[in-house]
Amino acid sequence: METWTLVHEDADLLVVNKPSGLLSVPGRGPEGAINLVAQVQQSYADVLVVHRLDMSTSGLMMFARNLPAQRVLNHAFERRQIAKRYEAVVQGWPQADQGSCNAPMRLDWPARPRQVVDWEGGKPSFTRWRVLQRWGEGDARRARLALEPVTGRSHQLRVHMQTLGHPIVGDELYGSPPGPGERLLLHARSLSLLHPISGAEVQFESVPNF
Repeated sequence: METWTLVHEDADLLVVNKPSGLLSVPGRGPEGAINLVAQVQQSYADVLVVHRLDMSTSGLMMFARNLPAQRVLNHAFERRQIAKRYEAVVQGWPQADQGSCNAPMRLDWPARPRQVVDWEGGKPSFTRWRVLQRWGEGDARRARLALEPVTGRSHQLRVHMQTLGHPIVGDELYGSPPGPGERLLLHARSLSLLHPISGAEVQFESVPNF
C-alpha cells in the first residue's frame, strides 16, 4: 500500500495526501487500528480530525493542529464554506458536458455502509459535475469528471454517479468491482478555504495518479 505524503503544514493546519485503501480514522477490530490518523500522529501528535474520506478514495485530507482551528474548520464544513473538488473516472459517456444531481440519500441500514436514494425520506444532497475528457468505444467508453459535492453526505459522489447511470470505475458498492490491482478511481483533487486562524485564502491541490 502507498503511504501518505505531506502537502502543507503550519502551526494550525496540516494537509496530507491519503492513499486509496487506507481508513481515514480508526475503525472496528484489529484492522481498524491501521488508519491515516494513527500514521500521521506518529509525525504530528497534535492533529485533530475535521473531515474524512472513504477508505477507497485517495486525495487531500485536512487536519487541525489545535482546538481553536478545529472549531473554526468544523464550523466552516457545517456551513459549506470549504470548496471541495474531486476527480473521477466513470463508466460510459454522459450526454451533456456538465450538469448536477440532487437525489436525496439515506443509509441502507440492512446493507450499511451502503447508501440509497430516497426521494421521500432521504437527506438533501447536491453534486455538480463537469466532463474533462472522454475516450474508448462501446462498453469500454470512459469519461473523466470534475465533481463538486455541495453537500457532504457519505458516499454522495458514488451514489450520484450511479444514479446518473455512470458509476465510478472500480466501485464495488455501486458499480463493477475492481479487478486485480485496480482501485476506485475517485480522488479528492482540491480544497479551497479561509485559513482557520489567519483568515487568508488558501488552496491545496493534489493531482490523481490515474
